[in-house]
Amino acid sequence: MRNVLQAQWQRGGWLSSLLTPLSALTLLALTAKRALYRRGWLQSYRPPVPVIVVGNIYVGGTGKTPVVIELVRALRERGWTPGVVSRGYGVKIGKHARTGQGELAAERFGDEPALIAHATDAPVSVHPDRPRAVRTLLSAFPRVDVVVSDDGLQHLALARDIEIVVQDGRGIGNGRLLPAGPLREPPTRLGQVHAIVTNVDGPVPVAAAPSGEPYRVSMWMEPGAAWNLRDGTLRTLWELQATYQSGGIAAAAGIGNPDRFFATLRTAGVTLNTTVPLPDHYSYAKSPFASVKTALILVTAKDAVKCSGLGDNRLWAVPVTPRFSDPGFFDRVAARLPARQ
Repeated sequence: MRNVLQAQWQRGGWLSSLLTPLSALTLLALTAKRALYRRGWLQSYRPPVPVIVVGNIYVGGTGKTPVVIELVRALRERGWTPGVVSRGYGVKIGKHARTGQGELAAERFGDEPALIAHATDAPVSVHPDRPRAVRTLLSAFPRVDVVVSDDGLQHLALARDIEIVVQDGRGIGNGRLLPAGPLREPPTRLGQVHAIVTNVDGPVPVAAAPSGEPYRVSMWMEPGAAWNLRDGTLRTLWELQATYQSGGIAAAAGIGNPDRFFATLRTAGVTLNTTVPLPDHYSYAKSPFASVKTALILVTAKDAVKCSGLGDNRLWAVPVTPRFSDPGFFDRVAARLPARQ
């Protein structure tokens, strides 16, 4: 049934049509919620520092985390001191937000916040209530002068200065709201954000983005050297392909769109004998690799923060770096930030 629904979320069909009345209720709830904030009956928290939200309207993963990581790095290069807030998906946070920096435990902070902290060394605060996460972040790390929210486009309780939507090749699917379609908000919402980043399968010609908003930019993932989860050994994908092709190579991914990771590896020249698509935010409480008989298993960096304790010497993590069709993308983002006090 899940596969049927996923297919109909893309192309429509009998099940999607059957669920359309429920999508009307979703639209009604969204409209009422926005009206409450617009009329001031509900108040958004305005932090004393700028806020950039990186989110999407398509349910599930579209590639937000790599954008957040590169955005944090770019802001730091331009003289800012960024901090990150996130929901902490799959983790029971409790009343108070959790903050940290550097190497964070995925079981306490969530896989994506742990990956962001590891990759950027930026301070991180996690809580479903994003205003609470921001307040705690600024209290614990007073030098932070810009906040990046990993997801939270629909979290209107937190005011924001810049909205960036990340989408992939699925676009807006059948264009319908949940549950008849995959959208959290109507497609018209895309016209209200500042930038739209489209995650594509391979490199596209580099060119300046058109003027106006939302400005659109394409992004693709460039894999780097893989590292062994047991001892940290680094190897290029070419070396791993040459060494392990006779014993077979598998790839696993617990992300929103596992096929995108598999396509990135194939584009890099890796021959995959087996692929293991896993649900987004897969916990790895139990190893899914018992039936995988290959000599090598490649996983994403997001999976690596959770499955390093499995004790499987075949596991290698492949980090990816996003590349953008507009080389000045982050300059555009930084230029739109209000002046620092």
